[in-house]
Amino acid sequence: MVKRLISADTSETLQFNANDLKQSIKASEGRVIVSENIVTQSNIDEITTAEIAAAFGADMLLMNRLDVFKPEIFGLYPSEDDASHERRESIQRLQKLVGRPIGINLEPIDKKAEMVEDRLEISRGCVADTEVLQEAESLGFQFVVLTGNPSTGVSNAATVESLKLAKKHFSGLIIAGKMHGSGVDEPVISKEVVQSFLKAGADVILVPAIGTVPGFDEEELKDIVKLVHNENGLVMSAIGTSQEGSGKSYIENIAMRTKICGVDIQHIGDSAWGVQSPFENIYALSNAIRGERHTIQRMARSINR
Repeated sequence: MVKRLISADTSETLQFNANDLKQSIKASEGRVIVSENIVTQSNIDEITTAEIAAAFGADMLLMNRLDVFKPEIFGLYPSEDDASHERRESIQRLQKLVGRPIGINLEPIDKKAEMVEDRLEISRGCVADTEVLQEAESLGFQFVVLTGNPSTGVSNAATVESLKLAKKHFSGLIIAGKMHGSGVDEPVISKEVVQSFLKAGADVILVPAIGTVPGFDEEELKDIVKLVHNENGLVMSAIGTSQEGSGKSYIENIAMRTKICGVDIQHIGDSAWGVQSPFENIYALSNAIRGERHTIQRMARSINR
């Protein structure tokens, strides 16, 4: 067995395989936080968004808008002249700096999806296809999230196909689902969609947090959590609708309502400032779902342990 993630040292977590990471999250009983961060810029000079999120209590770090073919992370290298081979080792270097499991967002784009808004084209290295998944494996990510940014045209059907590819080409933990519509005219989540994701191989089902998308309530979330847990899966709720920039009282309210529904991981997104959640909201989320003791332990625990 493994130690629960909220109490594990860096020397333990960075050795976790997919099954270890999944079990350590399960053992943490709904107290794990994932902070999603845009990696191409930062609000503070010469430091990565990942380091900031880790300092304020995030247990897992999710890289958004990282092109696997050009894995450039703001604040990780001193200049744009660094050798390309050094950039190929960027994830390993970042893991040593933050001491947390690091994952990446990849998008299952559906070119045939019926859109409700203009489609936003994304970088080739962010699309969840075979070559990109193989590259994510090569870079050393411990988990991947198959989801969609706003307006990109990610559909649930395309996510099922990307899940099948991920099971073949990626050995880490696989999370799948949508935080919002991603521009597609379809329900964000349903029990039928969840079942299709589980059948295709998802380890963790991503759902919107309560209060982030219209009409998704506690009863629906409870039903999904029970379904996923019965299939030995985990559930991650996501604040990914810019409400990660709402006030402390909102964050605390959503955190507790979502925890009552039984989710295993709580995600906080990057759209508050267009880079990452405000530091104080990561702290507020942490304090709400696990109390000051574990919040301070996570913030203070040395990465050299």
